[in-house]
Amino acid sequence: MSQRKRGIFIAAGRKKVFDTVNFVSITILLIGIILLISGYIASGYSELAAIGIGTIIGAIFIFIIGMFFIATEEMLEKRYKGDRVTDNKPLRRIK
Repeated sequence: MSQRKRGIFIAAGRKKVFDTVNFVSITILLIGIILLISGYIASGYSELAAIGIGTIIGAIFIFIIGMFFIATEEMLEKRYKGDRVTDNKPLRRIK
């Protein structure tokens, strides 16, 4: 079975964006985890732990925004090709 039929096919341009977003968000996430652990356990500075929590949340937002960008780009590409993006079936009335 080809990759296209299974639904995991990613175009080359979107794959680069996906890899970049993954790398940046994982790097920032690891920095945040290190700051959080060192703030709570190693040094006892609560300011460092708060910065770690903020960094972790920032990494999650970067990942979500990147995925939204990739999905938006794919939907626009399908729209310009002429593919149907949504199904416009009329709703059935329930009796």
